[in-house]
Amino acid sequence: MPLPLYLLALAVFAMGTSEFMLAGLVPDIAADLDVSVGTAGTLTTAFAAGMVVGAPSMAALARNLPARASLLGCVLVFLASHAAGAVTSSFAVLFATRVVAALANAGFLAVALTTAAALVPPDRKGRALAVLLSGTTVATIAGVPGGSLLGTLLDWRATFWAVAALCLPAAAGILAGVPARTGPRVPDAGTPLRAELARLGDRRLLTVMLLGALVNAATFASFTFLAPVVTGTAGLGELWVTVALVLFGAGSLTGVTVAGRFSDRRPGAVVAVCAPALLLGWPALALLADRPAALLPLVFAQGALSFAVGGTLITRVLYAASGAPTMAGSYATAALNTGAAAGPLLAATALGTPAGATGPLWVSGALVGVALLVGRGPGSPVSRPAS
Repeated sequence: MPLPLYLLALAVFAMGTSEFMLAGLVPDIAADLDVSVGTAGTLTTAFAAGMVVGAPSMAALARNLPARASLLGCVLVFLASHAAGAVTSSFAVLFATRVVAALANAGFLAVALTTAAALVPPDRKGRALAVLLSGTTVATIAGVPGGSLLGTLLDWRATFWAVAALCLPAAAGILAGVPARTGPRVPDAGTPLRAELARLGDRRLLTVMLLGALVNAATFASFTFLAPVVTGTAGLGELWVTVALVLFGAGSLTGVTVAGRFSDRRPGAVVAVCAPALLLGWPALALLADRPAALLPLVFAQGALSFAVGGTLITRVLYAASGAPTMAGSYATAALNTGAAAGPLLAATALGTPAGATGPLWVSGALVGVALLVGRGPGSPVSRPAS
């Protein structure tokens, strides 16, 4: 894989740390800013909603700009938004900074996905995306648990400052390693924007985008509220939240790496094996959450299965949107973050049910079940190999 892919992954690591870090900080933010845990959880929704809106709009604005300039600008805005969030005492302002950070993240990821696909042969998109997404999965292993630990030892604001600091080497890496004219300038980049947007009328593309949204909604529904499960249902100390996040991250890295080797040629096989196991895993986790010996291995397994299925669906979106060379990455980003926005909202409502802290886990199971119903059948876009 080309070196620029790994430099892009470094920036994705910084942004992934921010996107996922609230899983370990929600209770502290709620207490500090005098809001409920459910309200604090909507910060995840704010971030995801900003990415849904930002992915296509930022990609459209950047489609005729040099990739390096677009990527660097997004990283610098991301840095500034975290510095602002670290100093505010207002939940409304913090909410706004999450939206701004999400717009920057969306623009970066939309361009980076297209750039990654352009850097490799057409039949290796899955491998390229696995490298790019490794930045996110490493963030769940090191960045997010590290942020959770930093928040426990200091406070949640220190974690925001740490993410801002991570943006500095990411920006330097982009300047040093990404060619100024690499992606989104690809062979068919002269395609009019109207023609690229018209691809959204393709039923196959819309179906695989919906599947990606549902699976990611399931992932974020539970991941956002993992801390209350660990400290409440399982009765473990706060430091065990970091352990759970590390296990989820290790599982996600395993899942996206293994699935990336098969998602180009055998996407149907990946989904056929992993999706039913993912469906069974969420209710199993809910039922066994009070037993740490079962909870922790299941957290690892669900991380692996979630990212194996989710990573494969991202790849299928890029294949299905092949007629939209500069916008395909934004379609994948928007689909996944539609799920990331909806998942925590649904999970927050479940917190008030008799299921309590395990309510989000049941929501995740239901969402994966819906995805399996939508994606079944011989005409499923997931079952088709690379073309």
